[in-house]
Amino acid sequence: MITGGCYVTVKRVTPTLCPIATPSLEYLETRWSQRWLEEGTYAFDRSATRDAVYSIDTPPPTASGSLHVGHVFSYTHTDIIARFQRMRGKAVFYPMGWDDNGLPTERRVENYYGVRCDPLAPYQPQFQPPARVAERRADYAAISRRNFVELCHQLTAIDEQAFRSLFMQLGLSVDWGLTYATIDERAQRVSQRALLRNYRRGELYSQQAPCLWDLTFQTSVAQAELEEREVAGAYHDLLFQGIEGEDLPIATTRPELLAACVALVAHPDDPRYQGRFGQHLRSPLFEVEVPLLAHALADPQKGSGLAMVCTFGDLTDVLWWRELQLPTRSIIEPDGRLLAQAPDWLTTPLARQAYAALAGRSLPQARKLLLTQLRECGALLGEPRPIRHGVKFFEKGDQPLEIVATRQWYLRNGGRSEALRRQLLERGQGLDW
Repeated sequence: MITGGCYVTVKRVTPTLCPIATPSLEYLETRWSQRWLEEGTYAFDRSATRDAVYSIDTPPPTASGSLHVGHVFSYTHTDIIARFQRMRGKAVFYPMGWDDNGLPTERRVENYYGVRCDPLAPYQPQFQPPARVAERRADYAAISRRNFVELCHQLTAIDEQAFRSLFMQLGLSVDWGLTYATIDERAQRVSQRALLRNYRRGELYSQQAPCLWDLTFQTSVAQAELEEREVAGAYHDLLFQGIEGEDLPIATTRPELLAACVALVAHPDDPRYQGRFGQHLRSPLFEVEVPLLAHALADPQKGSGLAMVCTFGDLTDVLWWRELQLPTRSIIEPDGRLLAQAPDWLTTPLARQAYAALAGRSLPQARKLLLTQLRECGALLGEPRPIRHGVKFFEKGDQPLEIVATRQWYLRNGGRSEALRRQLLERGQGLDW
């Protein structure tokens, strides 16, 4: 290199490499999650005024099995909103909860431990689940309700800890000090106090009402868990005896429910039954007087246009029962068999004798025996006509759903109270969507 007319020699020196720590992601999430927890980074400020609070109603994931990518995406959306509101200076109320109550938990406990709940089984204080889970559900160990509930709490605690660990690893900015569960003691006490308050205010009442019931799993089922499947069936034409007019035939796919019949229904515009609405007919064999009523859901194109309303054969029966204010005459037990004793509304000797042959039978057995009785007394017209029709099933079940009557609690809505309705409307008008 030349500088100012002088030659300067520059020697190239190879630099010595100093050791540098390689970045590592191992335990990074755990370290930061623990630090955020200790420092209360995402803790809700309870001293914040109401106008400074941004509250998030977090839908609790079902604590049964494992989380999937859908959980991650949905709670990521919520977390983005929570962080944005914090940057705006809001005190963010962002809890996390676990939905550990209901059928998913029950199924998971059964399959995980190889047990099933038997309300008649005695409680075992030191119960230990089987060391090996049986291959068939029918072979699962029968345990008391109290033992089963204890296992539910035991397994949900394990699942909830796994869920929490994953959400913390994802870095969700929830306040873990606000964690709740749908069946913890606090939730139970809140719901109990609320129901007692509703009862004192005359809003809570109890009655026998229809319940979707799965015979395989022996449990009630939500309408969201239903699916319709096409199955083979048959129309059976039965002759009802007219009391104030001529006899009338009806077509039904559920003759085994004849003893539960509460009404006959026809379309209000059906010309065949004009002048007959409000009249009564007598059911074959069981000799129960039932009214002939009008309803728009009756299909004039099906059979004779008359439908036999039983409590309960299907969801349409439930609708008719409710809208026409019909009595409840349920004969199906939760195990899928008919009542073991003749019901009170069967009063004649012939009716009670006919039912005695069916008492305690399964529904297929009862149908076969009943059709023989109807044929012998001349009330079965012709032969059954095979059809294929849609029937409701529990999405995980293999038998058609039945609708049984159970004691249920109901809340009257605000529409029945002028004062409460006014309060509800005022609250609604105060919401800004």
